[in-house]
Amino acid sequence: MAARLSAAEIQTRLSQLSGWSLEGKTITTVKVFDGFPAAIAFVNQLVEPAEAAGHHPDISISYNKVTLSLSTHDAGGLTEKDFFLAARFDQIA
Repeated sequence: MAARLSAAEIQTRLSQLSGWSLEGKTITTVKVFDGFPAAIAFVNQLVEPAEAAGHHPDISISYNKVTLSLSTHDAGGLTEKDFFLAARFDQIA
């Protein structure tokens, strides 16, 4: 199991991401696309990196908006895995 990050570590890593916010024990972002097909295409691109990392986001799609939330549930909070995937998802977007 991955080690949970301290509050200071979370703030440091969060400051290195653009558009992500801390909500309780998760980090969340909203990506906006030109339309529904583009939003779905983005979500489809998340499958491979999430599977490779063995770590999966919570995803909500509302027409052209994709909300991603990350937390390491078995650790009970945020770990390096969450920030690694957040950075990877930003590269894809």
